[in-house]
Amino acid sequence: MIINKDTLKINSNLNPAKFLWTFLKTESASGLLLIIFSILAIILANSDLSSYYYSLKNSYISISLDNFTIKESVHHFVNDGLMAIFFLVIGLELKREMISGQLSSVKKVLLPGVAAIGGMAVPALVYLIINHDNPQATSGWAIPTATDIAFSLAVLAVLGNKVPVSLKVFLLSLAIIDDLGAVLVIALYYTSEISTGNLLSAFGIFVILMWLNYNNVRIVSIYLFGGLFLWYFILHSGIHTTIAGVILAATIPLSIKDTNHSPAKYLEEKLHTFSGFVILPLFAFFNADINLDSISMSSLSNPVPLGIMLGLLLGKPIGITLLTYLSLKLKICSLPNNVSLIDILGVSFLCGIGFTMSLFINALAFPESNQIINFGQEYSKSGIFFGSILSGIIGYVILKLRLKKYADQE
Repeated sequence: MIINKDTLKINSNLNPAKFLWTFLKTESASGLLLIIFSILAIILANSDLSSYYYSLKNSYISISLDNFTIKESVHHFVNDGLMAIFFLVIGLELKREMISGQLSSVKKVLLPGVAAIGGMAVPALVYLIINHDNPQATSGWAIPTATDIAFSLAVLAVLGNKVPVSLKVFLLSLAIIDDLGAVLVIALYYTSEISTGNLLSAFGIFVILMWLNYNNVRIVSIYLFGGLFLWYFILHSGIHTTIAGVILAATIPLSIKDTNHSPAKYLEEKLHTFSGFVILPLFAFFNADINLDSISMSSLSNPVPLGIMLGLLLGKPIGITLLTYLSLKLKICSLPNNVSLIDILGVSFLCGIGFTMSLFINALAFPESNQIINFGQEYSKSGIFFGSILSGIIGYVILKLRLKKYADQE
């Protein structure tokens, strides 16, 4: 059956279609809000108000309860605390799509999966080739592998309702798999020294939550309460706290026996708007503070920002389109309805909009306290911005021309 907007409206009572359409609308609007807060951060960081901006960003929040104390700067509270909720939402989306959605079968997951592999491998390769003689910079290899779902879907939203829903679903599936890859990279590569005791405690909480899942416990607040302890132990384990969100999502039941209630879908629905309209804009506001004085031709020719920019701008479309083309030629996969290889090329450029996820990995790859060989987050941020902006523009133009051709043929 061909999925279109009218079909989704008619079947709005069906959970998969309703969730998909709500997701697409929310992500698109969230992307526009991200742009606004990013521009605001850049303006404040480069104006006479910069001292107030950085004073707020670096001020501390302290939470104490008996012997339990957490003290973090506003910047780290957003990155380590609120972003764990964002990754909880990603985990819930992944779980739903893998069990009953667009990633629930080999046939459905194959094409976006192959495309996502190319979209991660080639940008990383481009970055490493450009930085091959700079071993201190190799930690940034994962920065251009990320895709910002909200921004990329926002660009599709600007193109209007004539964009085939099947193309939006392809982009959404690809980006979700991409996010899963980012989670694995963060867990396996950007991990400091491991605290065995805290890691075992986190594992114990995970086992308890899985036991609750197995026994069909449907009270969401119990899982969230356990998730707080899971987050705390992972915070002190050496693994980044965002992984706690994904692990917690895995424990929350998608369905309960003898009832239509879905704790996972309920929680996703409640958190998705908060994540898209509060957490991500706050993250952009406190992480998009690029210093415009640091941007010049010489700064962009630095191997780090150049590798990031070309990884997003060239690596993403080459990796996604090439592997898609090869999989079609080898008859491993087939294109979705109403989608051509040119459409895939346009979407592959949109996947070069790394922004939020790239900024997040950038903060892990190049901590502010570690200003490596004449560059730090400022230079790498310029690569993220220029790579994302140029990718978005090219992707928009390709799809705009493609849609115009569709319209002329009708």
